[in-house]
Amino acid sequence: MSHPHDHTHTHTENIRVAFFLNLGFTLFEAVGGLYTNSLAILSDALHDLGDSFSLGMAWYLERHSHKESDVKYSYGYRRFSLLAALINTIILIAGSIYILSEAVPRLLHPEHSNAGGMVVLAVVGIAVNGLAALRVRSEGSLNAQVISWHLLEDVLGWAAVLIVSISLLITDLHILDPILSILINLYVLYNVIGKLRKTLSLFLQAVPDAFEIPEIEHLLSTIPLVLSVHHTHVWSLDGENHVLTTHLVVDPEADKDSLVRIKKDVRGITRKMSLSHSTIELELGEDCSMAESSQAKSE
Repeated sequence: MSHPHDHTHTHTENIRVAFFLNLGFTLFEAVGGLYTNSLAILSDALHDLGDSFSLGMAWYLERHSHKESDVKYSYGYRRFSLLAALINTIILIAGSIYILSEAVPRLLHPEHSNAGGMVVLAVVGIAVNGLAALRVRSEGSLNAQVISWHLLEDVLGWAAVLIVSISLLITDLHILDPILSILINLYVLYNVIGKLRKTLSLFLQAVPDAFEIPEIEHLLSTIPLVLSVHHTHVWSLDGENHVLTTHLVVDPEADKDSLVRIKKDVRGITRKMSLSHSTIELELGEDCSMAESSQAKSE
């Protein structure tokens, strides 16, 4: 019944700019982390690499997600964005666990870090990640939310690195570096695991959080001449574009004009739900082929 398409070029451009900013800084950060011997910086470089991967995939998929549906992907290519979010969260979780395994031993045997170099990297990191976060913060897909969240985390992480590096300029507490690395990774793990649960939920076609099926059925049942509503399903293609299907049982005495009015009323209700696609089947009386099919299987 509906297929809205908008704001495509701007979003693709935002992700592209964020990708090149993040990738360039990741390489700069990895070299700087080795030079300064800072595990906290190397930890963030690994997270930035995951962000770069996600940004690159999001950019690639964004360009293809606007292709028209075909015989193989009848809903289009939006769901590939959800795949990128899943891959990115898995990479970030694996990277965080690896860095934690490296950071914990350094609590017992701290290594010297170049505090001056850490200050420079921290200032550049705040600027680059902050700019990239501003470019993608308006995106609505789950993949973009994962990207935006980690870019903002990077800004906070680099702010913490800046504080620690300034402290190292006036003290000799090099244990602060592995402590900071552990805190950053635990914080990332906590939030990324939450995103992973949401991504898996959408992959399994769970009802998006913004929708309540009983409420939807109640709204549709208030339409004049609608007797009941059943077989209502809502799922998401990418965390932003949602799909609705449902069956409406209407009065068997309803004429053509009444059916047209019912469909118009349905469009008015579903339009407020920000759906990218909706399919409504009107049934006269209680004749439902799906109900008959379910009954046959049970027998």
